[in-house]
Amino acid sequence: MVNGPMTPIPVKAKPSPVDPVIPSVSLGEPPLGFREVLLREGPEGFARAIRQHQGLLLMDTTFRDAHQSLLATRVRTHDLKKIAPYVSHNFSNLFSLENWGGATFDVAMRFLSECPWKRLQELRALIPNVPFQMLLRGANAVGYTNYPDNAVFKFCEVAKENGMDIFRVFDSLNYIPNMLLGMEAAGAAGGVVEAAISYTGDVSDPMRQKYSLDYYLKLADELVKAGTHILSIKDMAGLLKPQASRLLIEALRDRFPDIPIHVHTHDTAGAGVAAMLACAQAGADIVDVAVDSMAGMTSQPSMGAIVACTKGTKLDTGISLDKVFDYSEYWEVARGLYAPFDCTATMKSGNADVYENEIPGGQYTNLHFQAHSMGLGNKFKEVKKAYTEANKLLGDLIKVTPSSKIVGDLAQFMVQNSLSLAEVEKRADELSFPLSVVEFLQGHIGIPHGGFPEPFRSKVLKSLPRIEGRPGASLPPMDFEALESGLRAAHGDEITPEDVMSAAMYPKVFQEFKEFTSTFGPVDCLNTRLFLDGPKIAEEFQVELERGKILHIKALALGDLNKSGQREVFFELNGQLRSVLVKDTAAMKEMHFHPKALKDVRGQVGAPMPGKVVEVKVKAGQKVEKGQPLCVLSAMKMETVVNSPISGIISKVHVNADSSLEGEDLILEITE
Repeated sequence: MVNGPMTPIPVKAKPSPVDPVIPSVSLGEPPLGFREVLLREGPEGFARAIRQHQGLLLMDTTFRDAHQSLLATRVRTHDLKKIAPYVSHNFSNLFSLENWGGATFDVAMRFLSECPWKRLQELRALIPNVPFQMLLRGANAVGYTNYPDNAVFKFCEVAKENGMDIFRVFDSLNYIPNMLLGMEAAGAAGGVVEAAISYTGDVSDPMRQKYSLDYYLKLADELVKAGTHILSIKDMAGLLKPQASRLLIEALRDRFPDIPIHVHTHDTAGAGVAAMLACAQAGADIVDVAVDSMAGMTSQPSMGAIVACTKGTKLDTGISLDKVFDYSEYWEVARGLYAPFDCTATMKSGNADVYENEIPGGQYTNLHFQAHSMGLGNKFKEVKKAYTEANKLLGDLIKVTPSSKIVGDLAQFMVQNSLSLAEVEKRADELSFPLSVVEFLQGHIGIPHGGFPEPFRSKVLKSLPRIEGRPGASLPPMDFEALESGLRAAHGDEITPEDVMSAAMYPKVFQEFKEFTSTFGPVDCLNTRLFLDGPKIAEEFQVELERGKILHIKALALGDLNKSGQREVFFELNGQLRSVLVKDTAAMKEMHFHPKALKDVRGQVGAPMPGKVVEVKVKAGQKVEKGQPLCVLSAMKMETVVNSPISGIISKVHVNADSSLEGEDLILEITE
């Protein structure tokens, strides 16, 4: 009520005032589903049952990738739990429900102030019959960096104990050593291993032969030889056209008649349904869909469309269209609660130019938001063109987290500094590239197909060290006992094995999450409108802390600003008058007014976009050259280096690490 949302809001839109209606669910136990087969027969028996199944099977991405692609991963457990019983009772014949991994782990703690493990536990209790599926970034687990091998193994073990069933394992470069580690970890935990080949290029185009049909078949050979239960094609940018789908899936089906094939795509260009039907006709067992109101554009193809198109054919999904409509209606209204994060605020349609720029679905919306927040909204076409050029500079990569972030960082860098591909190549030895680009060229995430681009790599790295082989192999094992005792010392004895795992994956994010919850309590109980927008004066609401333990709260009044920059907020709690003092950070900011950079003063360096300062690289009195990095800003998972526009001496620094800035806020001043 005092300071606005605690989570950064990319566009000025309010959550919808309408609550979704939860469709009715019959009493009693939900029908048995494929999870029962998995529990009874284990991963191998489960894979056999899937392969023998008549008709097309579906994985529903609504609980993860759909909202990761359309709503910046912001959907809260609160809204997933409401619809979970309906899914359990009416979609028991789904192959799986994707509800975890990818960016959800980080975003849950960082932006939603909720525990990702608790989400998994609560959904498992509500949906006992449908297998759960997660996305595991190979040796990166659910992070953006390489972890010691024992951390990846331990992560999979704890995930399996908490109810995860199927682990889709991929690597952002299709780098086999990284994939094998993730597969071994998921397999050792007792999970179903679904090795995913990330798809790029176009196997039906004879002019594009770096990623040819032969390349994919050789990769598949290695993954099947390594013991994958299911083989997956992960088309993260939606590049599969029907003809390419037929070629690829027929070739895989011929070579591996007994292995289930699972295809994932995004609908960015609008051809997703056609491509998935072509895959199914060519022999794929499972395709990914999202419920209609959460489908299309950068999300997955529509569940209703696939169900309707296969009805009455040998590919019939066995799913009732009427149930899909009710499920879709819930999400249509629930989506309105996330209006501040909805990609449709800035993006009105999909775009077939994805066949040229190959930007993954989840990143496409992120880049779009970012271009708008950096004031480059009208330059989004340039950002996409730069993305294509950045990809060429880096040697034509497979682009999916984290490699896609590296291409995106380089593209933003090129647009910000008005650099063409030729200029970057020519000046590679003098430009200050984003850290992610430098680390990629050092070998931090693995070795790309066809090797690193030369002479670009040597020019950028000069004498910097290079990693040979699998990056995680040289990392010492993580000491979980020491980590746990450190956490107990900091946060008390309530630390669980899941907390230890969260801290291992995201130490700083977990620390901030624990501090937040110790101050504000379990905000995951609040409904989404209250969480994002706070109550209106005189509004009454209920908060269910646990079953049967309900608080009745009524917001009464907001006091004036006192001398310490605080406001007294008055409310009723279960009929008793209460008040609490809240620091007004906006007023405090006005008291400590942050100046804006003046465009006509050459030495004033402003923030190119709203964001948080990650690192300040210079100090007052220091001599800097034109193009030298001054500080690093972070926003929406992208780091941006702010470089010096002129040569001179730093006269004053106005920010420090962790400062939150608006666009154009003054960072520092340079005198020539």
